[in-house]
Amino acid sequence: MGKTYPAIDGRLREFIEAQPVYFVASAPLAGDGRINLSPKGHKGSLQVLDEQTVAYLDFGGSHAETHAHLRENGRITVMWCAFAGPPTIVRVHGTGEAVYRDDPRFEELIPRFAEADGPGVRAVIVVRAELITDTCGYAVPFMDYREERPLLRRFFGRKSDDEFAEYCASKPYNEQSIDGLPAMPLPLPPRKR
Repeated sequence: MGKTYPAIDGRLREFIEAQPVYFVASAPLAGDGRINLSPKGHKGSLQVLDEQTVAYLDFGGSHAETHAHLRENGRITVMWCAFAGPPTIVRVHGTGEAVYRDDPRFEELIPRFAEADGPGVRAVIVVRAELITDTCGYAVPFMDYREERPLLRRFFGRKSDDEFAEYCASKPYNEQSIDGLPAMPLPLPPRKR
């Protein structure tokens, strides 16, 4: 049976930190707007900041739907499911915010992701829990984790920071969502090094 929890601690925190993949869902307010669901990964790209807060690195891509939805309404859900071990699904329902490279908090947050930080980071998405739940994962199949994919790091590693900013600006769904909502503020600010 599913349970609710007051905090991300103990067993929940260990479970979250052990999962190699997680999923992020967000949606616009409009009833006919498109719901976004994105798989995320890269070891170390998600951190439990405290008992009510998780954060993950937002890497470059061709869309910025989560950015648009967070700017419009802040609603976000992060989900982890066990592909090995006991069947478990954990969800953190809450409000989120994108912390961009020109925000002073970015420089405070980024060292927490030292293992995963690298080329292609657009922002840190910070999620504050409003509801923390788990449910059984009886229908989730067993799958074996093999290794990280190096493609994103290789692709963005060949670009200078200016070229990465140009890449972000060249994708029509980075500045606005597929529903036309404002997404990432562009041009992408440079990284401080």
